[in-house]
Amino acid sequence: MEIKTINPWKWQDQRNYVQAVEVKQVNGTLYCAGQTAINADGLSSDADMETQLTQAIQNLEQLIITSGYECKNIVRLNVYHTDIAAFFESFHLLQDWVIKHGIKQATTVLEVKSLFETLKVELEATVVM
Repeated sequence: MEIKTINPWKWQDQRNYVQAVEVKQVNGTLYCAGQTAINADGLSSDADMETQLTQAIQNLEQLIITSGYECKNIVRLNVYHTDIAAFFESFHLLQDWVIKHGIKQATTVLEVKSLFETLKVELEATVVM
């Protein structure tokens, strides 16, 4: 597999994402449904943004690993949240996780009116092998 990141500018580097990712000779692609702060019993969290983001990251990582893929091969990560201020107060958690795994992903971050039940953040990823 060959992964090439494309960045016509430098400003995105401080935000830990890239403008585009080209992937050639892929052996598999994993399209992950949005992962949130829902526990193993299917109960939605009513905790704060930081706690929910932490659990959503853990759930996404578990899904990727269980599927036989690696987090470092995330090429697309969409983030949906319900509160821009609260999300960016906790943004360092997502950045730290991206750095830890050496992920170079194209990212879109969107504030939405609401998510399922009491959820505040959702992570949707595409991973290649």
